[in-house]
Amino acid sequence: MDLQLAGRKALVTGGTKGIGRAIVEALVGEGVAVAFCARTEADVKEAEQTLRGRGAEVSGTVLDVADGAALTNWVGTAAGQLGGIDIAVANVSALAAAPGEENWRASFEVDVLHAVRLVEAALPHLERSDAASIVTISSVSGREIDFAAGPYGTMKGALVHYTHGLAVQLAPKGIRANSVSPGNVYFDGGFWQSVEQNNPELYEHALGLNPTGRMGDPEETAYAVVMLASPRARRISGTNLVVDGALTRGVQL
Repeated sequence: MDLQLAGRKALVTGGTKGIGRAIVEALVGEGVAVAFCARTEADVKEAEQTLRGRGAEVSGTVLDVADGAALTNWVGTAAGQLGGIDIAVANVSALAAAPGEENWRASFEVDVLHAVRLVEAALPHLERSDAASIVTISSVSGREIDFAAGPYGTMKGALVHYTHGLAVQLAPKGIRANSVSPGNVYFDGGFWQSVEQNNPELYEHALGLNPTGRMGDPEETAYAVVMLASPRARRISGTNLVVDGALTRGVQL
């Protein structure tokens, strides 16, 4: 099926590793021009060079999304380079699950406020698109109480609420907004690999909760994001798409 994404322009935060990298690769695979950002210069250069070597139209920028002014400037610069914005994906997370005021602040600044700033900066450009889409990356920890029920889960829940509000507020302008909530996602250098190496008891417990017998991979979440970003999903707005292999038990009504 043609997802009607060829020629579209997208922004992705945190586009060098894990879910973010998979989102960038999936979008460029559909013919989308993508501007992405991440904090580590070496990772940005590697991702940009690798993807350009495959013929992708990508542009990477070194950026800490907690820096509001820098994030806003990046959106404006990227929009100019791309010639507009059709899709904005707020992917970055502080992954601050432990208690403590520092983690609450980091979760708010990175998981929530960066999404707000990204959307506000991108809105003037999205309003000029004929198929504008916003996708935020939340988590199953935002809809159920689990080991990350502190700052991480709370802010991920807030992100779903924020995104649904955007869907209602922006519907008259033809701009859609949806969130995607992955379950456990395993990849090299990722959170769950670190847990596997440093806290095997927690890893085995988490793995055992997955009915499929495995954790997810980044590409599975990326598919959900790309599908929601597609103009073919023009009637889907305000949803929280759970991508967890039946991990969560709560019924989403």
